[in-house]
Amino acid sequence: MDLSHGHGPEHLVDLDADHPGFRDASYRARRNEIARVAREFRRGQPVPRIAYTPEEDVLWGQLLSRLQQSHSRFACRQVLEAYARLPLAASAVPQLCDVNTHLARLTGFQMEPVAGLVTQRAFLERLGDGVFLSTQYIRHTSRPSYTPEPDVVHELVGHAPTLAHDDFVELSRAFGQAAQVATEDAQIDRIARLYWFTLEYGLVREAGDVKVVGAGILSSAGEMERFESQATLKAFDAEVAATTPYDPTDFQPLLFVAADFKQLKRATLSWLEGESGQGP
Repeated sequence: MDLSHGHGPEHLVDLDADHPGFRDASYRARRNEIARVAREFRRGQPVPRIAYTPEEDVLWGQLLSRLQQSHSRFACRQVLEAYARLPLAASAVPQLCDVNTHLARLTGFQMEPVAGLVTQRAFLERLGDGVFLSTQYIRHTSRPSYTPEPDVVHELVGHAPTLAHDDFVELSRAFGQAAQVATEDAQIDRIARLYWFTLEYGLVREAGDVKVVGAGILSSAGEMERFESQATLKAFDAEVAATTPYDPTDFQPLLFVAADFKQLKRATLSWLEGESGQGP
């Protein structure tokens, strides 16, 4: 999950050859422009605003509308509570600084901009400080239902509302605190895998139905349309999840389902306490 960037001042973001925007010079320039804003950001400063284009605002609105239709069916109760606490407007891409104003009042969590993917350790450790590292660019218009890396739709639709909910904030801080005391890369890998199968791709049962917890599914219409019928669903076990590899570049073939949200939270917190040496 290393941040990719070039060596010159005008080239900050490298895209893989199979990226939807790889051959789009305008999109690549736009990615570099937004990445530069993030690279110039310093902690303690207000998060800079991005002047999103009309096309980007329209794409955001279309994706939000489509995702919200699926949320009413698939999102778990706690996620729906989170959306109610931090509603997202469809008229324009929300600014991180405005989201932060609401989060400061609700839970104290904050979002800070990054140019692209960061290391697992860097991302997780900042959660322990009450900070979520977030991208600000939006995916390529040629594949609106897909992005090979986290974009602002994933960050704002999937994660931002949950940062307004005490249960998710408690989990996020616990992941961060465990990462902060981890001394080996292997520990970080285990923590990151558990994060992936809970706050990114976690599922729970609710009144007999499988409901979504994870931001990776909540921000992907494709994932929500396929996980029940095409993914292998296994009973959630924190230790098993922490040792299960995953591929972030494709639809998820394996997901874990907790008995309910309380079990997911309790088992995850217990595992993180044991991993960080804070348990009994």
